[in-house]
Amino acid sequence: MGITLKQPLLAAVGSFGAAVVGLFGGWDGALMTLLIFMSVDYISGLTVAGVFKRSNKTANGALESRAGMKGLCRKGMILFIVLIAARLDMLVNTTYIKDAVVIAFIANEGISILENGALMGIPINKRLQKALELLQQKEGENE
Repeated sequence: MGITLKQPLLAAVGSFGAAVVGLFGGWDGALMTLLIFMSVDYISGLTVAGVFKRSNKTANGALESRAGMKGLCRKGMILFIVLIAARLDMLVNTTYIKDAVVIAFIANEGISILENGALMGIPINKRLQKALELLQQKEGENE
């Protein structure tokens, strides 16, 4: 049986994946959770804009490729910051820098997911809704 293109391709993809995971200090639950939260946030944001036309990222609330690209760039920057935190952990022989950064970004993504859910009409607890409104006001002031 001859070697097909599939085997070298799988080997290359696997090697690349292993190298990336190595840069992040290994594949752990925190990193997986962050990637899941980032994915859910992005997909829910696309749904808010594409289906509900209620996105606060565009003037008309609908899907816009530029807004989507900005979102992907932000997600990429989050991963770069986590990478830097992981490398700092390796440098000073600790584990808490990356964990703290990842937890902070998980919280941020979680808030964004809740905001997207509220824009879709999902009922959100009144106290939580007030907290989200305060965070949105502070975000608006910072911009």
